[in-house]
Amino acid sequence: MRTVAILGATGSVGGQALEIVSRSPDLTLVGLAARSSADEVVDAARRLGATHIALTDADAAARAASSFQGAVLAGPAAAVDLIGEVGADVVLNAIVGSAGLEATMAALAAGSDLALANKESLVAGGELVTDAVRRSGRLLLPVDSEHSALQQCLDGIAAEAVESLVLTASGGPFRGWDTERLAGVTAEQALAHPTWSMGAKITVDSATLMNKGLELIEAHHLFGMPYERVEIVVHPQSIVHGMARLRDGALIAHVGLPDMRVPISYALTYPAREATDAPRLDLTQPFTLAFEPPDLTVFRCLALARSAGETGGTAPCTLNAANEVAVAAFLAGACSFTEIADTVEAVLDAVEAEPLESVEQVLAADAKARELARGRLGAAA
Repeated sequence: MRTVAILGATGSVGGQALEIVSRSPDLTLVGLAARSSADEVVDAARRLGATHIALTDADAAARAASSFQGAVLAGPAAAVDLIGEVGADVVLNAIVGSAGLEATMAALAAGSDLALANKESLVAGGELVTDAVRRSGRLLLPVDSEHSALQQCLDGIAAEAVESLVLTASGGPFRGWDTERLAGVTAEQALAHPTWSMGAKITVDSATLMNKGLELIEAHHLFGMPYERVEIVVHPQSIVHGMARLRDGALIAHVGLPDMRVPISYALTYPAREATDAPRLDLTQPFTLAFEPPDLTVFRCLALARSAGETGGTAPCTLNAANEVAVAAFLAGACSFTEIADTVEAVLDAVEAEPLESVEQVLAADAKARELARGRLGAAA
């Protein structure tokens, strides 16, 4: 029996993780964390037998405490406190944004395996996280479909046999568009992803290709792969989720219909690989696998992410923070779609990267980048 704590339990990944836990006889839910959805969290905790819940919003926590018989933790550090109290075998970190870094570090410090769906942890604090993984001796299991795919492709392969890694991008809803056309994109259009069902922020990141840029930085840290040996190709069908090129010329690919339950289940049940209800790829029916290079001139966020990753230090943190502010402004109607990349580039140009030394430094760099991004976008951001 494996005990599980789910952070970001009311989001897309968190909800699917709850479904997986509910169907598995080998997983027991012990804790749930969310921002403010008290009724939803209390209901899930009751159904699945969790003893602890954490809510960042104090009012939501007070409502939960009036109806939940277990422990209710409240405030900005509630998720971190929950990690320490429940002692789960595996913590699924599906918190959205850079706020997830502290929870990532707390899970590893507590001696839990970490199922990581919060990509910003590795983007903003990559070296800190990988050092914490080494010190803890615990497993870091990526939940992103692409990194889960790469991990599975590399299983049993000697590091020296790997020539490069290949990340695939769907291209989002605007593949083939030019910059002029992108300037008039609405939030509704950006949220209409052609193949994946995800939260608003990550869906916009997919539309700008920033999501793939963040995944590039993640792959560098997860697999110790130099940036020049991580390829990115656009693959509209989202059937091939990741590939590994080997030095003998072989190309190993992870293939399947797009469904986040597969990588979530893999991370939560590793190494058992339990059954899921995910749809199966029917190989008796014809289908196409197309690949093309990304347009870095139009989708500048991807090029900015690679540059920030190569610069290293606090540059990826700055990139991520500026992007979070710009995406929020776009969703609120306070900036255009193309201003997302403009804002990220301006903030990166304004801030000199520093060597990464502590979580406190990351949080300070994050705050500075947000302030600069808001200043550029105006009060509406």
